[in-house]
Amino acid sequence: MAAKYLFVTPTSERVEDYYDADEVIDFEHPAIEALADRLQRRFGDSHDQYDEVGDIGFAQAAFTFVRDGIAHSADVDDYSAAYRASDVLRLRNAICFGKAHLLTALLRARDIATGLCYQRIADAGSRDGFVLHGLGATRLSGRWSRLDPRGNKPGVDAQFELYDERLAWTVDPAQGEIDYPYVHPSPPPGLLAALRAARPGPDAYAHLPTGLA
Repeated sequence: MAAKYLFVTPTSERVEDYYDADEVIDFEHPAIEALADRLQRRFGDSHDQYDEVGDIGFAQAAFTFVRDGIAHSADVDDYSAAYRASDVLRLRNAICFGKAHLLTALLRARDIATGLCYQRIADAGSRDGFVLHGLGATRLSGRWSRLDPRGNKPGVDAQFELYDERLAWTVDPAQGEIDYPYVHPSPPPGLLAALRAARPGPDAYAHLPTGLA
């Protein structure tokens, strides 16, 4: 079922921040560039002749690749601790944050403004009853649209939709869940520190924040 569309606001006034590479969104890595080239060729568009239709086609192909081609660590019980986009691509395994970072890198590699969004989701198995969930947002058709490449499974059916959100989770404020209405150019400092500290294994993410300030 489609979730209600959420209007989100960039946290940075610098438009360039949603196009640039950094430590996490390292789209200048050769493997990411090569993958972007392969996805782009499916639409017959040259690198410097993109239009809105080509951007949307490329974005959908990138989303589908990350959603279906990169395993979610919890789904396969194999925790890589990868968070940098190029490492996620190399290992083909990450949690939601790493998958969102790879999607962001692929879209920025083709000059499509993209950032990161977050949700606070109820989870009885976590230390305080909640987990922080990461997803992406891209600016196409004149507005920001959230996309969730987490990976589908029974009960989860995220799709590429720019107008009617089809995310992995629908937030229920009555349970204390939160849709944070912001687009970040890079992971917030507290989350990034926790991702840097994670090591492969089932306890890799026990110290992740369960919400944003």
